[in-house]
Amino acid sequence: MTAIDQRRFLCDLTQSYAPVGGGGVGTYLREKRDYVLARSDHRLLQIVPGAADRVIDNGRHIWVEIAADQVRGSPHYRFITRTAAVRAVLERYQPQIIESQCPWVLPWTAINYRRAHPGTALVAGYHTDFPNTHVYRVGAALFGDPVARGLRQLAAGYARVTYREFDRIYTLGHDMRAVLHRYGVRHVDVVGLGVDAHIFSPARRDPGLRAELGLPATGPLLVYAGRLDNEKRADRLIAMFRALPPALGASMILIGEGKLRAALMQAAQGLPVVLPGYCADRVALARMLASADIYVSAMADETFGLSVLEAQACGLPVVGFASGAMVHRVLPGLGELVPLDDVAAMARAVAKVWTGDPAAAGARARAHVIAQFSWDHTFATLFGEIYPRALASARRREQRAGWFRRNPDQPLLSGSRVG
Repeated sequence: MTAIDQRRFLCDLTQSYAPVGGGGVGTYLREKRDYVLARSDHRLLQIVPGAADRVIDNGRHIWVEIAADQVRGSPHYRFITRTAAVRAVLERYQPQIIESQCPWVLPWTAINYRRAHPGTALVAGYHTDFPNTHVYRVGAALFGDPVARGLRQLAAGYARVTYREFDRIYTLGHDMRAVLHRYGVRHVDVVGLGVDAHIFSPARRDPGLRAELGLPATGPLLVYAGRLDNEKRADRLIAMFRALPPALGASMILIGEGKLRAALMQAAQGLPVVLPGYCADRVALARMLASADIYVSAMADETFGLSVLEAQACGLPVVGFASGAMVHRVLPGLGELVPLDDVAAMARAVAKVWTGDPAAAGARARAHVIAQFSWDHTFATLFGEIYPRALASARRREQRAGWFRRNPDQPLLSGSRVG
């Protein structure tokens, strides 16, 4: 399969964007924009939720915000329900490839657009196993396990029906591809995200950061960067910190925004823990990471771990739970992983890393990231393999009768309906 051999009009479509406190999807959108403008002749349309309708047209890059209400309990994320407004943008610009980055509502806006424009190729990034992470876990907390299992089964059916309509799907790891295979979705590729190892570098280390933040000058400085919400389980980090031996003299920075930030600030009173908020400046974020000693994460369902890779690129060993993508990011010699939710074991792991050779572990972690993860590789795979496969599928669909009903490689189950 060869790379796209002509200028194309591409589109990113997602609910999973926030101007403040955003995570991996926001980074991906920014890096993809920069890659397209610097390394290709393509045009790129990016559609995200916003406070008001807004279009910024810079020629080869068009940024569109669709007015959307805030997600309840989330201070920065919004959820698009005005699908007609999204459809109007698609009809105005008519992109040739649409890439969906979220599972809710907008994939079907793209599917319905494709039904009117059968030559359009649809690609989806499947980043989170939402039937389990979003549906089952929330349902179990609210209604109990039997009901939650039923809701998960319904959500899995929704995933099956939805993603069979796409020409290609990519995941960030082989584990997630196996999940989609269990849902009956098999046209799946794997692509890793990247890290800018020039920005995220041990050279950003600043010994003056501790004094600037009012933290002790000695002992290990722990750091976390990400959303401060229930999904990221940042509250476990405060519990872990309290379990550290006082003689260790540790301090901690929790970088990010989210609905738990106020509660975490209250829980951290009297502790050498600071919560400076979201850091939009990548260089400033790299400075804080590189100036710490150990990166800590309490995630149970990390799908890729971009923030972990950025910390490793800054030369930090990592301590976290042996769950999700963490087992692929924190290989032996790069840190320590402990059983899920065992905060006491996590505290012991922090002490073990600090009293070992954290600098050597951090150096190995950086070397691993440089060798394995780069945005050039990410987009070479996307543009050179995944998009051509999607375009080939779109061409086959145009040549077949009944293109409006199904993906030719993945027929829908009979009787299925999606509103």
